[in-house]
Amino acid sequence: MKHAQRLTRAFFQANTLQVARHLLGKRLVHLESGTGRTSGIISEAEAYIGMEDQACHARVGRTQRNETMWGEAGHAYVYFTYGMHWMLNFVTEREGFPAAVLIRGVLPVEGLDPIRSRRPGRPDHELCNGPAKLCQAFDIDRRFDGHDLCISSSELFVEEGPAIRDRFVTCGPRVGLYTVEEPWKSKPWRFRIERSFANQLQEEVA
Repeated sequence: MKHAQRLTRAFFQANTLQVARHLLGKRLVHLESGTGRTSGIISEAEAYIGMEDQACHARVGRTQRNETMWGEAGHAYVYFTYGMHWMLNFVTEREGFPAAVLIRGVLPVEGLDPIRSRRPGRPDHELCNGPAKLCQAFDIDRRFDGHDLCISSSELFVEEGPAIRDRFVTCGPRVGLYTVEEPWKSKPWRFRIERSFANQLQEEVA
């Protein structure tokens, strides 16, 4: 399989909503020692933007947990939640401004054997269709917090992929914001490839 060009830091330095939207169709890659490439097409992403965003970790200010969000764009921000799940985010915009995109789902296309072994008993369409699921499937945990996605030695990075037309993308409120006040709870900052087109895309790029 011919590998595409990796995304540069300039991609991640753009407006967070723009980054979230244009991550759809890009390929998340983990180069695993002894396993090779595990990869999947990003199918769902959510934007979190600044201290005023009451759904964003930065709303409480700069802390040990969210420190990575305040750093340079193009780094992974990985955090632990509910005492059991890892979540993968990409830091965006300018250094010192806390913003990131949560990767909520991918369509696995490479490394299916290790992915299936980490998600035993699940059908293929449920292997990576959630932020915690994809971290388990791709073996992503705290060791990747602060990982630079944009240098040549990166084990975790994002490659170019097919452009997804607007008619195949749905936008809506972010997921799981039960205690967040309006208007932040209803901000349409979740971007997702429409399901039927996602299935077609996965078959084409696998």
